[in-house]
Amino acid sequence: MKERHYSVIIRELREDHDYRQKEIAAVLGIDQRVYSRYETAVSAMPVHHLIKLCRFYGVSMDYVVGLSGEKGKTCVK
Repeated sequence: MKERHYSVIIRELREDHDYRQKEIAAVLGIDQRVYSRYETAVSAMPVHHLIKLCRFYGVSMDYVVGLSGEKGKTCVK
């Protein structure tokens, strides 16, 4: 399996759930422009934001960081 960058995966998750960047930024408590930089890989996303997105979307961290093609489930909501 070819590894994909988390920036691509978080964009796909957002689009699959019909959210706008502004809505996900609000979930993370950040500005939309900051979130946009995560999706375009201009800035690295902090681990605590990755964890929050995994819980929000109900997917595993391995999936979000591109180590698994299986969405899995998070341990804690």
